[in-house]
This record gives sequence, C-alpha cells and structure tokens, in this order.
Amino acid sequence: MRRSLIPLLFLSTAPLFAAVTGTVTNQTTGKPQAGATVALYQLATATGLNLIDQAKSDAQGAFTINQTPQGPHLIRTAFDGVTYNHMLPPGQPTTGIAIEVFNASKQPGGAKVSKHMILFEPAAGQVAVSETYIFKNEGKTAWNDPDSGTLKFFLPSGAGKPQAKATAPGGLPIGAPVNKTGTQDVFAVDFAIKPGDTQIDLAYTVPYTEGALLAGKVVTKDENTYLIVPNGVTLKGEGLNDLGTEPRTQAHIFGLSGAAYKVQLTGVMAAVQSNAAADTSADESGPRIEQIMPRVNSQKVPIILVVLGILALGFAVLYRASPAAPGRQAGPKGTPLAPPR
Repeated sequence: MRRSLIPLLFLSTAPLFAAVTGTVTNQTTGKPQAGATVALYQLATATGLNLIDQAKSDAQGAFTINQTPQGPHLIRTAFDGVTYNHMLPPGQPTTGIAIEVFNASKQPGGAKVSKHMILFEPAAGQVAVSETYIFKNEGKTAWNDPDSGTLKFFLPSGAGKPQAKATAPGGLPIGAPVNKTGTQDVFAVDFAIKPGDTQIDLAYTVPYTEGALLAGKVVTKDENTYLIVPNGVTLKGEGLNDLGTEPRTQAHIFGLSGAAYKVQLTGVMAAVQSNAAADTSADESGPRIEQIMPRVNSQKVPIILVVLGILALGFAVLYRASPAAPGRQAGPKGTPLAPPR
C-alpha cells in the first residue's frame, strides 16, 4: 500500500522542480541558433532585475535552465551583440518557449525612419522639445552599431542634456545611452533596431524668447517629418505644409518639406477637455484614440500618441468630408499627401 503512494507523491511534487526550457531560432537564417546566452531574471519591485540563472543554447538551439520561476520573470537572450526580451507571466508555461533572434549588422539594411515628430511646448524662458522617431525595419537583420549609434540627431546650441527612451518591437520603453559624435551639435543614440517597429523618444529643453527664431536640423534621413504645437501656440516658418489640427487635443500639425527648420512660436499652451468631454465632442465616426490626458501642458506623451494615431490613419478626420484646401496638397517632403505608412 505504501509503495503505491510513492509514484503519486512524486507526480504531485514534480512541477516544483520543472525547468525553463525552449529553443532559440535565428530568423535571419531560419535555423536553430547555437551559442546564444539565455538568462532568467526575476522581476523585483525594489531591485529591478535579479539574475537567477543562465544557459547556452546547444547545436539544436535548445536550452535548459534548471529553475522554477515563481511570480513574474523575464528571459533575456543575448546574441550577436543584441538582447531580446521574453516575458514569463505567472501561470504561463515555462517549457517549450520559442525565442527568436537575428544576425546583427553595423549597416542599416532594411531599417529606416518612417515617421519623425517634433513637439514644441513653450513656457517661461524655455521650450520643452520632444522628438519621436519611428523606425521600421523590414529586413532580416538587426541594425546594431555601438560605436556610431543607430539614431543621430541635432541638439540646438544651449539645449539641456537630452534624455532618450527606446521601445523595441513588442517591448516596453527603456533608457538608451546618448553619446557625442565627431560633428558639433550632433549626438547619437545607441540602441539596436530589430526587425519590426522601434520607437525612440528624445526630450530636452532649449532657451527661448517668445517670437524669436527657433532653428533645428534633421540629421537622420526620414520619410516624413512633422512639427507639432499644442493648442494655444502658433507656429510659423518656411517650408511647412499645414496639415490642420488633431480633433481631441487640438494640437496643430505641420509637415516639414526640407531637412532643416527655422520657426517662430507665439502664445501659450491651453488646457484641453477632459476624457469624457473629448469623447462626447469628438466626431464619433473618426478614429478612437485612447489614453488622452486632461492637460496638454503637463503630459507630452498623450499628444504624440494621439498624433501618431491620426497620422497612421491618414488624417481621416481632418480630410474625410471636406474638399482639399489650398496649401494642403503636398506631403511633408513635397510629395502628394497620402496616408503615412
């Protein structure tokens, strides 16, 4: 009788000793990837990431980490100088995990900037500038250049220290290093651009007097550059295509036709409606964009998110039912306006 209980007791306790297993596949070659370092981290509120254990993938791409995660964990895989994150939420299977990696190159390959948005928020004595770059990598290699950086940007003279955050495909925003280059006023962000969509956000301030000229350059070649000011602020300058206002926040959007700008800002930022009021006043047939914060001047991210949504939908709200107005025929680079890709 006692012998028959032993197998049952073993089976009941087996999950306590389950390992984390899976396979690493190289999506560039389409084959299992040997030699990738797969590390298991525990997500801790106080200390951040705690390394639990790690292993190398074998010739078949298989890996085994003899640990049983309790609570949220993260698998971080390092290959060819680039790291890839895979979340392990509580209750999810920890065996048979599929990890995808790519070969890396110092050349951009299929990576390019599909959208570049610059938001100006003037206040007393300074302008807060928020730049958002959307990289689209349609190739099969990751662009990684720690020596030179993947994104280069112009920092106006007198600007404060720039801060950068980057979001990999399917990932969360994390801080990214900003380094000087050999060119004056040009800095570089060191962040790998993996296949898929990557977003890099910059934030800095520049000294400003209302009505004075504010100048900048576009260093990294992009397909569409947009200048944005919040409700209550007027922007004027050469080489701008007036694309109208975003319906919810009333932020004004301009397409930039060249690789440099010299603009004048006047006015102050106005408060916007609350979520409920914006929901009832906005055109119900227009695009639904969530997470609009109640005040524009206290939150930069919502404007960028809303404008990005509008741009992705091809300005459907702005141009849906009205004839094209003079001066709105050209896209940001002087081409016919079409829904941004």
